[in-house]
Amino acid sequence: MIGKLKGTIDSYGEDHVILDVHGVGYQVHCPSRILQGLPRAGEAAVLFIETIVREDMIRLYGFSAEAEREWFRMLMTVQGVGAKVALGILGILKAGEVANAIALGDKASITRAPGVGKRVAERILAELKDKAPGLATVDEGTLSVSQTVADNVAARPVAEAVSALTNLGYAPAQASAAVARAMQSAGDDAKTETLIRLGLKELAG
Repeated sequence: MIGKLKGTIDSYGEDHVILDVHGVGYQVHCPSRILQGLPRAGEAAVLFIETIVREDMIRLYGFSAEAEREWFRMLMTVQGVGAKVALGILGILKAGEVANAIALGDKASITRAPGVGKRVAERILAELKDKAPGLATVDEGTLSVSQTVADNVAARPVAEAVSALTNLGYAPAQASAAVARAMQSAGDDAKTETLIRLGLKELAG
């Protein structure tokens, strides 16, 4: 199986690149974000490859980092998520951003990807939530707030503050991060009003 290719960019297609490796042109399908970041034709490039073999085809998928390839694999373990949907998600989110979105239960970020509806996004969040925290780049306080709110075990002021900020139009991930920072300055016993006020101050800053 091919795990990595290093060669010269030959040409681009709508959703793929032809990578020339010692005279052999490999057609590699990539997320749109990665295609846009590759060099011009004639320049060198390295892609981490996931090879998918089916009865009627062999297809190569390319990524700029091993972490992206790992998320491609993990996303496809979710029922209803094929290569096209996984590529779509990685086309708008970097590997760390995918981990953050899943760890924080940020459905809105996942549904921004083409072909990802509410039901598929919910399935991704549910099935991969145990794998995401260790790969996420958000701080532990934000993760804790987000997860306790999602599991309905957060302290009442925390849950109410996150709900209030979300109702004001902020994404759940933003609201959780703001409340987590508010708790750091106000303490764990802070009232709802205090957390909302400090959270808004954080978001405004």
